[in-house]
Amino acid sequence: MSKVHFDTIALIGIGLIGSSLARVIKREGLAGHIVISTRSESTLARAEELGLGDSYALDSAEAVKNADLVIISVPVGSSGAIARQIAGSLKPGAIVTDVGSTKGSVIAQMQPELPAHVHFIPGHPLAGTEYSGPDAGFAELFANRWCILTPLEGTDPVAIDRLTKFWEACGSRLDTMDPVHHDRVLAIVSHLPHLIAYNIVGTASDLEEVTNSEVIKYSASGFRDFTRLAASDPTMWRDVCLHNKEAILEMLARFSEDLASLQRSVRWGDGDALFDLFTRTRAVRRGIIDAGQEVDAPDFGRQQASHPTK
Repeated sequence: MSKVHFDTIALIGIGLIGSSLARVIKREGLAGHIVISTRSESTLARAEELGLGDSYALDSAEAVKNADLVIISVPVGSSGAIARQIAGSLKPGAIVTDVGSTKGSVIAQMQPELPAHVHFIPGHPLAGTEYSGPDAGFAELFANRWCILTPLEGTDPVAIDRLTKFWEACGSRLDTMDPVHHDRVLAIVSHLPHLIAYNIVGTASDLEEVTNSEVIKYSASGFRDFTRLAASDPTMWRDVCLHNKEAILEMLARFSEDLASLQRSVRWGDGDALFDLFTRTRAVRRGIIDAGQEVDAPDFGRQQASHPTK
């Protein structure tokens, strides 16, 4: 595979995704110059301390002036505002993409703002952790993870190919989807699990008879794994809920129906139904491991404590 190279890449937003991109772009030599922009002075200063870019700008319009590739890594609710800010400074032929978890809303916000002389190719790398900020990023974040592009009709295939090669050079596996289909798929595989996690952890914290010390003390059980999702960035997930509302509500309704069925099985002692469900869901976990999207290790791959030999 021939490696793609851009003279200048502008990263708008330098949180987990943006800072991981900065690191992998440098490691792989994908750009001659990296410009980093974020509206927070302290965050920009930290990015500079970490040496994530070659130049830095609080003004996103200034940052994109010479960029051949512009990657917008901000909460999806801010996509339209960023597009308005940079529209007049984008050079002809530049590729503009994003990393947002909702595509229909991002397209509706950004497409009307961007000039016809750039290639707007919405994207979504399916990679992340519960951490945020420029210190949270690492070059391996995208390794063997899917990145979905949702190109609009009439998009230049050469531009799509260049962006595809860029993400492949970052370690990603590429796929393309219709934006509406993307939002429905992500509603079930990402958005709904996060909402369930937020709700379960919130329920536990609301139970007055369970003290905080008990929640933490016994979190080696399943509760602990929900807290990882529930620790995700609040701004990002607020925007996801507001900007993929229809798909999320559809999946919540389906989940509620299935939860009611599970409740009946428990209430009536239907052991066969419970066993069938648990067997089917266990197979899903095996499928994820076989697809290379998870490690087949005890305790969800967590570092095991070493025990001295007695």
